[in-house]
Amino acid sequence: MDSYNTCMTHAFEAGGAELAREANILGALALAAAERIDAATRQAAAHGGSAPAALVALSSFLDGASIDTLRKPLGLSHSAAVRLVDRLAGDGLVSREPGEDARSVAVFLTAAGKRAADQARRGRMRALSDVLAPLSASEREQLTKLLERLLAGLTSGRSDAAHICRLCDSEACGHHHGRCPVTRAADVAEAARVAAS
Repeated sequence: MDSYNTCMTHAFEAGGAELAREANILGALALAAAERIDAATRQAAAHGGSAPAALVALSSFLDGASIDTLRKPLGLSHSAAVRLVDRLAGDGLVSREPGEDARSVAVFLTAAGKRAADQARRGRMRALSDVLAPLSASEREQLTKLLERLLAGLTSGRSDAAHICRLCDSEACGHHHGRCPVTRAADVAEAARVAAS
């Protein structure tokens, strides 16, 4: 039996045909939304791949971070992160300065990098607003509650939170006001780790 049939058989056994349908629809929506986000952020930041997420993460919570710290939420190897920073620096979007020790380099956004990050964030928001456009305000409210639960279920700590939120608008999600479901879930997971140790 091929892997597709094995997965489908498992889905049917675990939750039946309706669960398989729900999962399939979620997958199609996630892929369509991701493609729209990628196109919008790529155009807005004039860079593709991990560059828009790097710019947004630097503007939100990583400005001045080392290349090693920057690479983690982006899911990049160290060498890929170095190449990304080289490309962004070459375009005047980031600057490199000495890090905390002699071996590290701190990455900072330039004024042009901040503008590119803002454009990428706005492009992402436009793409996602288009995805939500068919829903009424009450439907969006219901969907948001469900999405908050799903995001919390995907977050097992700070590294998950940094990866999930690498393109987020921290003001829009309510991060600074304790409303972000990812941050809340990460806080709970970290508190549980501390209590267990």
